[in-house]
Amino acid sequence: MSETIRTGPAAGTPVVVAQEPATAVRVLPARHPWRWVATAVVAVLAAMAVNALVTNPAWEWPTVGEFLFSATILESMWLTVELTVVGTAIGLVLGTVLALLRMSHNPLLKAVSFTYISVFRSVPLILQLLFWFNLAILYDRIGFGVPFGPQFWSFSTQDLIAPLTAAFLGLGLHQAAYFAEIVRSGFLAIDPGQREAAAALGIPQGRQFWRIQLPQALRIIVPTTGNEIIGLLKGTSVVYIMALPELFYQVQVVYNRTGRVIPLLLVAAIWYFVLTTVLSGVQWVVERYYGRGSSRAQSDPALSKAFRSVRAARARRLEAPR
Repeated sequence: MSETIRTGPAAGTPVVVAQEPATAVRVLPARHPWRWVATAVVAVLAAMAVNALVTNPAWEWPTVGEFLFSATILESMWLTVELTVVGTAIGLVLGTVLALLRMSHNPLLKAVSFTYISVFRSVPLILQLLFWFNLAILYDRIGFGVPFGPQFWSFSTQDLIAPLTAAFLGLGLHQAAYFAEIVRSGFLAIDPGQREAAAALGIPQGRQFWRIQLPQALRIIVPTTGNEIIGLLKGTSVVYIMALPELFYQVQVVYNRTGRVIPLLLVAAIWYFVLTTVLSGVQWVVERYYGRGSSRAQSDPALSKAFRSVRAARARRLEAPR
């Protein structure tokens, strides 16, 4: 027991006050029994799914291994990647231009952008591909020259718009309508007071765009753009109507010839999963880069920890004496 000496109020006499010894407070962690129950249920269901996937002979895993890395499947997979890359490039460039036109103060430019976005978002992708594929029926030749006047050069539409070119145009022009709205939403989310403050400080408009507006807009644009690119990757399967040997079309050709429907569909599913996983990883890296300094960059997922562990191990190996 401890004692504390205090001064009395009347004559300044000391008063001894007894105090109880301090006792440690025991903190008990919160219990979450239903969390453990849910974990156990999910673990059991996952184990059952994996067991059904591995032990069921109808999946024909040897056939999957036979065709997974075959030359035909790999060539069709690379064509799928090519369609995705070119369609994304066309869509991003044109979509950015359309977004800037939509935000313009010129009513004609705004009307043109709005009409384009409305039309290409309303017509299904498969119909757009068919229009481009059959463009030669509408226009026999395409020429360049004076507007409403003589033409200097002209080309046969049948030779100019091949099936692969029609696929590029259809995918790119279709995605441009969606990318335009994504880009526009990113710029509209920025506080207009920042632009006014930058203008008051005398910062040129070009620097305002590249150093202030664009980095903040990309934090909003990148996640949605990543989802659109992944959707485009899977949407390339609709070009089968033009007999282009992309992944899904080639899988159909193989299983129609061999009769192995399920394992060939599983081959396509595995490659789509691999490609979308790679795109998701790229999206995470880009999103992490442009999210620096914001709350989004404070998240520390397991992938980030794994990257840090790899970098730390590599640094220790380089610093180790030889």
